[in-house]
This record gives sequence, C-alpha cells and structure tokens, in this order.
Amino acid sequence: MNNSLWNRLALPKKIKPAITVWSAAALLLLAACGENAEPAEKNAGDASDTDAEKKAPAGEQAEIDIMLDWYPNAVHSYLYVAMENGYFEEEGLEVTIQFPANPTDPINLAAAGKITLGITYQPDVVTARANQNVPVKSIAAIVRSPLNHTIFLEDSDIQTPADLAGKKVGYPGIPLNEALIKTMVLSDGGDPAEVSMIDIGFELGTSIVSKQVDAVTGAYINHEVPVLAFEGHATRYFNPVDYGVPSFYELVLVTNDATWESQEEDIRAFWRAAVKGYEYMVEHPDEALDILLNYQDQANFPLIEAVEKQSLTILLPKMEADSGFGSQDADSWQETIDWMLEYGLIDETPSLDEIFVNITE
Repeated sequence: MNNSLWNRLALPKKIKPAITVWSAAALLLLAACGENAEPAEKNAGDASDTDAEKKAPAGEQAEIDIMLDWYPNAVHSYLYVAMENGYFEEEGLEVTIQFPANPTDPINLAAAGKITLGITYQPDVVTARANQNVPVKSIAAIVRSPLNHTIFLEDSDIQTPADLAGKKVGYPGIPLNEALIKTMVLSDGGDPAEVSMIDIGFELGTSIVSKQVDAVTGAYINHEVPVLAFEGHATRYFNPVDYGVPSFYELVLVTNDATWESQEEDIRAFWRAAVKGYEYMVEHPDEALDILLNYQDQANFPLIEAVEKQSLTILLPKMEADSGFGSQDADSWQETIDWMLEYGLIDETPSLDEIFVNITE
C-alpha cells in the first residue's frame, strides 16, 4: 500500500486496514532483516549489548520508540495520557510515538529492530512466527477480542451469518477475512460456497452505503460503525466470536527477541507507565479523550470527537482484563493458532514459549 493511499485511508471517512497476512517473500526479507539489521536511529537494542549499554547512564533517560498500528485514535489514548501526565518520564524514559506509513510497518520494523515496540495484530504475529520464524514476540495484549466484525445496514434482510449465502460480501482482499466468513457461515449452518466474496479494497463503509455489496467484513466496530452513524447510516453487525471464530487479541504490543533480551527492564518500565495511563483513561475517559484530541495529527489525520467518544466506549470493555491490563493467556494463543492452521492461514504451529511473554507477571 503506497503512502498516499494510506494517508487517504487515515481520514475519518475511510477505513482502517484490517488484519494483514503477509506474503512469504515479505516474511523471508523480514527474517533476514531480523538477523542482520543495522541499529535503528534510536537504538532498539541488540542481544550482544553489554550490561552497561543496556541501561541508560544515571541522569539520562532511556529511549523507547513505539509505532502505532494506525493514526492516533481512541485506542491509543492511554499512551498520550502517560505522555501528558509524565508517567513515562517518572520511569526514566524518553518515549517517541511514531505513525506507520504502511499497515505492516509496526511489526516489520519491530521485528527488524528498527523500533523498540510496535502495535499490531495477534494473527499477524502468529503468521510471522509460524511461516518463517521471524523473531517477533507479543509482550502485551491491548484489545482482547476482535474489533473486526461483519457489518451491514440496519434495514438489511440479513439476520444470521447463514443469510450471507447468496449475498455479496465485500472485504479488503485479505485471506483472514475469508476464513472469518467461512467459519461464521459454517457455524450457523450455511454454505460458505454460496457467499460471493468481493475484494473492495478498503472502501468498506462506502460500499455498503452505495449497496455495491450487501455486507462487509474487515470493518471495525469502533471505527466504521460510529463513522457511519455520524454520517446518518445505522448498521447492524455479527461478532465473529459468536459464530465459531476464536476470541483472538485484536491488538498486541510486539518487539523482537533481541530487543526484549537487551531492553527488558526499559520495556517493563514503559508498560508500568502505560498501565498508569490506562487506569487514568478508565477512571477519566472524557479527560483522556481530550488529551488524545490535543495530540491528534490535525493536518493529516483529523479526528471527529463524537466518533472517538463512541469508539472509546466500545473499546474500554475489550481492553479490560481480570489479570491486569496487557496480560496474555496461552489458551488464547493456542486457540488462534489452531484455527489459523485449520483454515490454511499458517503452515505449522509456532512455539508458545517464543511467541509471547506475559509482561504482567
């Protein structure tokens, strides 16, 4: 995806990119980068660093670069709260927040050691580790269940996923979305072969409004739904988790193996500050959203306050965890891996010991 299209996608009326399943060629290149990458401009760490290099000298702040999954929006509010309220500084950190030029940048650059941390999608981490053993691991779960839903207009005659048979379903050409529809329709007793899947790129909202398609998948309930509502279009949707799809983590925080080894202390400090930002966001959502709006990239990625407010209301329950914000569960990883293997999205099963660490322990 080129930068100009990515910038257009970032506008509120456009569509957030859905989960990306990498090509084998990209993974091979990334694996090579992970082994031979030059140090980033802000060093993301190297397994060969000495102990003295791993910690910032007394009186200096350790540098952390984090790349968002998309432009700044409600799901990132806790990071901007942590920055605004000085939580990162209290942990001795200088944190730089970067935006991606392409949807795969956060995982690509984190895996290559060019940034310290990236926000990406759980299935992408599984794909990277399983298919080419790219040295990337998840260290925290940010959104704990899918935001990617199948959306259609409120007045549609679609009532259950089986009703998608004989219908046109638009999606952004990503195999994972095909697997979502197949799983949901089969679970509901329908025939997925009778669903017409149409690659519409990222024109998801406009495609259902114009009735080019009957429904779309790869759309996000915290973005497309409130944007369409803001524009006067009421919708309904199916949650894939209700129809046989595992409750995979929508967003996770990743780093590469060498960076974790060399900068674990700094990354844990980063997460402590992030948790403080999250707790403030939960207790003061309106104030947290005000902080986000003050940090928005107005020139390139303007936000609609009403959309982001509804988005945050949708997100908060999906970010909450009994065992602590960011905690990860081996069962979630295994269920997602098994499902992806069954539907041919990965070639083999990656090691759970390598694919994630539980930063809350």
